[in-house]
Amino acid sequence: MDIKIYTTPTSPYCKMVKEYLSQKGIGYQEIDVSRDPAAAQELVNRTGRRAVPVTVIDGQTIIGFNRAQLEQALATVQVAPTFGASVADAGKITERQGSWVAGAYVGKVRAGSVAEEMGLMAGDIIIEMNRLHIASASDLEGALSRLQKGSRIVLVFLRGTQTLTAEGTL
Repeated sequence: MDIKIYTTPTSPYCKMVKEYLSQKGIGYQEIDVSRDPAAAQELVNRTGRRAVPVTVIDGQTIIGFNRAQLEQALATVQVAPTFGASVADAGKITERQGSWVAGAYVGKVRAGSVAEEMGLMAGDIIIEMNRLHIASASDLEGALSRLQKGSRIVLVFLRGTQTLTAEGTL
């Protein structure tokens, strides 16, 4: 499932859409139209206006925070299994700490999730999944989005100075 949310940092409705999808464990790509002129133009081309949030779920466009429309759109598409960890670009986080490491930085692990079962913890940095190099959060999200329920996952991640491997099933 492909979900994009066109947002601006100051919109409370954007925050509501993101919280709604996060509570359901549904991943999405956030596009900040205030920083990306091409995305802002794409938004205008799609909707005829610059209002945000605009959520696009497998081609279906939903303007604003409309819970009923979001639920209807989500019900018509197959939801991919979730991994259960919030991730960010490790490079941005580690640079603030005085070093630089590429990967997907694990910020939070949901209880009972695949990520928790694999032993991931907040602060881990995922650098490889199923032999694919992971240089950012979007690399991990892209790799996970191509998997189906029941797919096997092999992760290589950093925990402090240790390099660890974990296996699990999505």
